[in-house]
Amino acid sequence: MTEDLLGRHRDVLPDWLALYYQDPLEITHGEGRYVWDAHGTKYLDFFGGILTTMTAHALPEVTKAVTEQAGRIIHSSTLYLNRPMVELAERVAQLSGIPDARVFFTTSGTEANDTALLLATTYRRSNTVLAMRNSYHGRSFSSVGITGNRGWSPTSLSPLQTMYVHGGVRNRGPFAAMDDDGFVRACVDDLTDLLGHTRPPAALIAEPIQGVGGFTSPPDGLYAAFREVLSERGILWIADEVQTGWGRTGDHFWGWQAHDRNGPPDILTFAKGIGNGMSIGGVVARADIMNCLDSNSISTFGGTQVTMAAGLANLTYLLEHDLQGNARRVGGLLIERLRAVAVRVPHVREVRGRGLMIGVELTTPGTDRADPDAASAVLEAARAGGLLIGKGGGHNTSALRIAPPLSLTVAEAEEGAAILDHALRSLDQ
Repeated sequence: MTEDLLGRHRDVLPDWLALYYQDPLEITHGEGRYVWDAHGTKYLDFFGGILTTMTAHALPEVTKAVTEQAGRIIHSSTLYLNRPMVELAERVAQLSGIPDARVFFTTSGTEANDTALLLATTYRRSNTVLAMRNSYHGRSFSSVGITGNRGWSPTSLSPLQTMYVHGGVRNRGPFAAMDDDGFVRACVDDLTDLLGHTRPPAALIAEPIQGVGGFTSPPDGLYAAFREVLSERGILWIADEVQTGWGRTGDHFWGWQAHDRNGPPDILTFAKGIGNGMSIGGVVARADIMNCLDSNSISTFGGTQVTMAAGLANLTYLLEHDLQGNARRVGGLLIERLRAVAVRVPHVREVRGRGLMIGVELTTPGTDRADPDAASAVLEAARAGGLLIGKGGGHNTSALRIAPPLSLTVAEAEEGAAILDHALRSLDQ
């Protein structure tokens, strides 16, 4: 029984290990864009294990690749040559857009960002890092230390000195009332002023679209404008693509491409969707940056054969079926459908996003005050209607996060929108 499992969970796992819903849900199996709980209830999945089930649940191509690889060898560590790891690294390096790229595989986005910080601080001989306000980069000691979202940063201790920059949130803060060009200029001026008061940092780390922060983003081109200021001082740009990568935004394969007039980032991190649920993360960097470490290193589980086989099969499926294009088409339809709903719901402050990465920000009607209780209520109501979504945001978790598998159909988008319509309208009852 689920009730018994919840009690056992509480007996042996940390109190801070968050669970969704007043009556927590046990998911037992999935297929396509749907999952089932322990009671046999079917749900349309609009969150994909936190943007991780990128193509589909139980995708036959991935399941077959994992099964076949597991029948040969599951793991050997990076101390031995590993054909699936080399093959996936070749494809990721080519897709990254980074010249003379090198790829290092990890087991998570947290570990990928840790590695990127290690590379940048070593390469630049500086332990100072620039990060964005409202950002999230993982749960390890160093990645928590640069996270700019109070709700996900349990300690102020850090091995790094972090300075936070304006720009990740378009519709809040001191520059919110400006037009896009004015907003970008003000953020660049703020960055330039900040750099005039400190020794040169190692890098700026930034999510092109802030994930845990509620799917917020700056105007296109902001990070290219930042890059001009950073490049003059030799400061690196790390693009955290853990949530935005692999075509989820529809318009681009990588989030950084919305800001690309100065080319790709110096370092790119990825995770989540590439494994379709298998534990894969990684870092891509120019060879001179990746090779700057002067001691030996390995990864016991990063790049293990069975996860690499899954990643190869998943990436092949994504490219051959143009799931980026599907995210653009179906995501565009879903965003417009939700905006039409929002007009009739006073709690909705904004529907934002691109592709199949959509945020719905909720506030107290008639104000800009975040309303986390409303977000929790909609989460529960959507579940009752047969839909799973997420939540986030830098202002007391008041944004709904919608990120279905990229193979979502038009009919499923309409089904999910109808359930969300009902759930949002229930706030006024």
